[in-house]
Amino acid sequence: MSDKKYVIGLDYGSDSVRSVVVDTSDGMELASSVFYYPRWKEGKYCEPAKNQFRQHPLDYLEGLESTIKSALAQCDNDVAANVVGISVDTTGSTPVAVTKEGTPLSLTPEFAENPNAMFVLWKDHTAVAEAEEINELARSWGGVDFTKYEGGIYSSEWFWAKLLHVIREDESVRNAAFSWVEHCDWIPAVLTGMTDPLKIKRSRCAAGHKAMWHEDFNGLPDENFLTKLDPLLAGLKDRLFTETHTADASVGKLSDEWATKLGLPTSVIVGAGTFDAHAGAVGGEIEAYTLSKVMGTSTCDMLVAPLEEAGDKLVKGICGQVDGSIVPGMLGLEAGQSAFGDIYAWFKKLLMWPTGELLQNSTSIDDETKAKLTEEISDGIIAKLSNEAAKIPIGESGIVALDWMNGRRTPDADQMLKGAIMGLNLGSDAPLIFKALVEATCFGSKKIVDRFLDEGIQIKNVVALGGVAKKSPYVMQVMADVLNMPIKVAKSEQTPALGAAMYAAVVAGVYPDVESAKSAMGGGFDAEYDPIPENVEKYKPLYDKYTAFGEFIESQTNK
Repeated sequence: MSDKKYVIGLDYGSDSVRSVVVDTSDGMELASSVFYYPRWKEGKYCEPAKNQFRQHPLDYLEGLESTIKSALAQCDNDVAANVVGISVDTTGSTPVAVTKEGTPLSLTPEFAENPNAMFVLWKDHTAVAEAEEINELARSWGGVDFTKYEGGIYSSEWFWAKLLHVIREDESVRNAAFSWVEHCDWIPAVLTGMTDPLKIKRSRCAAGHKAMWHEDFNGLPDENFLTKLDPLLAGLKDRLFTETHTADASVGKLSDEWATKLGLPTSVIVGAGTFDAHAGAVGGEIEAYTLSKVMGTSTCDMLVAPLEEAGDKLVKGICGQVDGSIVPGMLGLEAGQSAFGDIYAWFKKLLMWPTGELLQNSTSIDDETKAKLTEEISDGIIAKLSNEAAKIPIGESGIVALDWMNGRRTPDADQMLKGAIMGLNLGSDAPLIFKALVEATCFGSKKIVDRFLDEGIQIKNVVALGGVAKKSPYVMQVMADVLNMPIKVAKSEQTPALGAAMYAAVVAGVYPDVESAKSAMGGGFDAEYDPIPENVEKYKPLYDKYTAFGEFIESQTNK
């Protein structure tokens, strides 16, 4: 038997789940596999027009089994027997209503097709009204402001707002739900066979950043606060949790059932869950005062700071600050944008409309040619727009856009806000508008950086991870110019999964702590973008216009 030790990092994203098998000695990724959620791909249980995005747990379970088995099948025969740990990251906040046994209601016959009984995806914004009620009560009820460690503003993307919205909207779910569980907590519970909601080891990351959990509160918000928010919440706190666990903690060993399904030994240790961006920051080798930007459909901006230096500072308008949420022993701070790559995808979809609606009905060409043309245009459109946008002098068009297509996550969460574009004329073509959209997403990132700096949190370095960082040099150069900071891009294609694997190596006892695992298993960086001084100066007045435009739109939206 080999003396090598391997771990599996399991990364649940918005559209798919991926598993990577990693050698603990050097972080080499032996194999990976991706599973695209079939029900999600069909658009089931979602209503984008009302910002409802739900996911069926079967997508998660099928992906769990498929990706791990597929990845292991690509490895040498002795690898599976020498896997020592599995850790999981997911999107979040993505909670679900469960039975006393910890089974999501949508896995029971009565609720199999009920979206309210499914996981409420992070980007579901149906709970805007509930989030605002939480904010108003937190400031006025006369007791502790339970949002103070959440940046002072609670978001519709988070646990309590979503839960409250669902139980108000759906009496059947309210009556059937014993408790609620985050996606990142449920998967480790499933793997170990310990799904009792009262015994599940809950993620410090999820609880601290999204559920107003803090040690100063002795756990979750006070029962009096919750019942003032809505009497429907009475007693629920007792069916949730008090203790939380950082991602270097063990949940238990792989159950007989899942060991058999996956072809792994029951000695495999399963780690406490975490969120994808937090795992991604670890996979990207985050250090103190490094801003780790996970750049995908949205962005999550992660930063860690020594507790003795930043522990007493309350940073306004971010997604929380939590002891140990990223690197145990350090303060983890989270910010981000509700839409980033999603904005480019929206513009692409807009431009592709004639191709989808008119070309497909054309009688001039055969179906095979239609399909090839559609694929060719779709695959090349963003790259072509980027090339053309890069040729346009900065500030020449006068077009300014806002990146609030999916609301504003930070700074100062407000999901009622919408995107906007100004300065259009009859000469405004697709590359000009695309350029403005890219600049808007980068200006939104600068707002986050400015907030950290204004609140006394220094930023020494910027590291970028994720699909946009790897695939779009144009966007990355604009980002470096707007931030006026060099940006390094992590080498790994799977940084959240690699980060989960690093956590797994600690959980399994291969390394004593996350710092040691990062040092041994980090993949390094394969690109760096330096700001171009000339561009930095040209973006300054555009950023001021973006700020002024945002203030105007916000004043009109909140009337």
